[in-house]
Amino acid sequence: MITTRTFVIVALGLVLSTHALQGQDRSRYRDFQLGSDLPSVSALAGVRASDAKTIHQRPAVMQELTWRLQYFLSKSTASQNDPVRQIVFSFYNNQLSKMVIDYEHDRTFGMTDADMIDAISTAYGPPWIPTLNKTRAVTSHVDAESATPVARWGDTDVSVVLYRSSDLYGSSSASRFRLIVTSPRLEALAQTGEAPAIWLDASEAPQREIARQKKQAEDTRVAEEKARIANKVAFRP
Repeated sequence: MITTRTFVIVALGLVLSTHALQGQDRSRYRDFQLGSDLPSVSALAGVRASDAKTIHQRPAVMQELTWRLQYFLSKSTASQNDPVRQIVFSFYNNQLSKMVIDYEHDRTFGMTDADMIDAISTAYGPPWIPTLNKTRAVTSHVDAESATPVARWGDTDVSVVLYRSSDLYGSSSASRFRLIVTSPRLEALAQTGEAPAIWLDASEAPQREIARQKKQAEDTRVAEEKARIANKVAFRP
C-alpha cells in the first residue's frame, strides 16, 4: 500500500510539473513569439511593417522593428501604467530572432533585482545560473552593452536574460532594467552572417552612392520640367 501510494504521489507530481512547464513558454514575451514573421509581429504591436529598419540585405535580410509605449497609448484607452518603455524586435530572414525589452525607469523605480526576478519568474519559471564554459553562445553587441546580467532563464532553444544598469550615481534604487529574449539558433545565424553583410555593404557603398546621385539628379530634372511646363502655360508678360 505504501509503495502504491508513493507511486501515485510521484506520478501526480510529474503531471503537475509537466503542466507548469508547458504554461511557461519561454519563447514568448507577452503575445510575441520567437520565430514569427515581420507582418505578424507588426500587426500585434500596432506598428506598420514598413517602419521596419533594414540593417542588412545580403547574404541574409536582417531587420529591426521598434515598438514604443506612446504608439500603443495613442491608439487605445489602456492604462498608462505599462512598465515597458520600448521593445526592439530583430528579424533574421523574416523570423523573429530577438526581443530587447527596456522597462520605463519610473515604473521600476525602487525595485530590486529580487523584485524583478520574482515578477519575471511568474512568466518564465525559476531562473538558473549557467555553467561558464568554452562552448557558451556568442555574445552580441546588444548583450555586451546591456550592463550586468542578474538572472537567466531558458534552455538550448531559448535564452532569457535580465540585465540591470545603474545610473551615474550608482544607486541600485535608480537602476534601469532590460530583458532580452533570444533564439540562440537564429541569433547565431545572424552573428555569422553579420561580418559578410558588413563587407558587402562597404564594397557596394560607392555604387549605391552613384546610383543615389543619379536618381536625385533625375528627380530634380523631372520636377524642373514639370514646373517649366506649368509656368510656361500660365505665364503672361
